[in-house]
Amino acid sequence: MSEGFVWPAGAGTRVLVGYDGSLGANAAIDVATAVLPRAHALICHFWAMPFTDTGARQRLSRESANLAELTAAIEREGGHQAERDARTGAAVAQAAGWAADVLARRTFSAEGLALAAVGKEVDADLIVIGSRGLSGTRAALGSVSDAVVHHSTSPVLVVPYPLMIAEYEALAAGPVVVGWDGSAGAAAALSGAAALFPDRDLICTAVGAEDEPLDLEKADVPGRDLTRERRVRRRSVLARGVAAELTASARDHRASVLVVGSRGRSAVSEILLGSVAMATAHHAHRPVLVVPIPE
Repeated sequence: MSEGFVWPAGAGTRVLVGYDGSLGANAAIDVATAVLPRAHALICHFWAMPFTDTGARQRLSRESANLAELTAAIEREGGHQAERDARTGAAVAQAAGWAADVLARRTFSAEGLALAAVGKEVDADLIVIGSRGLSGTRAALGSVSDAVVHHSTSPVLVVPYPLMIAEYEALAAGPVVVGWDGSAGAAAALSGAAALFPDRDLICTAVGAEDEPLDLEKADVPGRDLTRERRVRRRSVLARGVAAELTASARDHRASVLVVGSRGRSAVSEILLGSVAMATAHHAHRPVLVVPIPE
């Protein structure tokens, strides 16, 4: 349980990792350790009733004398399996160079909401989650990464799976591209990128129509040199057009991470109105850091 969890002294960046044992989850750890080598991870695995292993559940059903005994057995075995899964994720993180603790918790809500809540409980500097590449209606109904991004008060690193060789090669030393539109969300994104990546070059990319005023001079981080560029949005759909240009900028600069701000809208309005943050997280073929406006 996270109650009472305290990050060790000198832990560096405090990273909460949502881990489900999938290839995408393992890849997310691999990518995050490459872009943030000095961090301490809390590997979090959730489980819910009924125990998802069908074979184990059938065996417990045969061996239990009544419903109460069956329920207790499922609770016991489900918790044990969750602990094992979390330890597997910690082993992956430790092999990649991170120190890691584990958290296995039963959840009564959606996993994305639960992970965002734990991030706030433990005051994580960053939440890392793998993306399964869902889009459209399916994403609105079933993507854990979407829910985390919508509800987290911490920055969220969404890692797509799989990455290609060029994208992997950019992780170790590539610059960080930050989407800029002059909003409070963009300012939060720039500040968050500067804090998490103090040794990386920062590139502010503003995307708009040809006649749209975008004051890049307001993009500033005291003590840091920034590269500023402007790109013209060529697609008619606003969010997708901006996301496409930000993605192209990250590709052209061989960026390690693409950073965008989140305006904190509800899930429904994000999907219906179109969100640059969500469109970028879904379609960029490299890690995307979504930074919320501070509470």
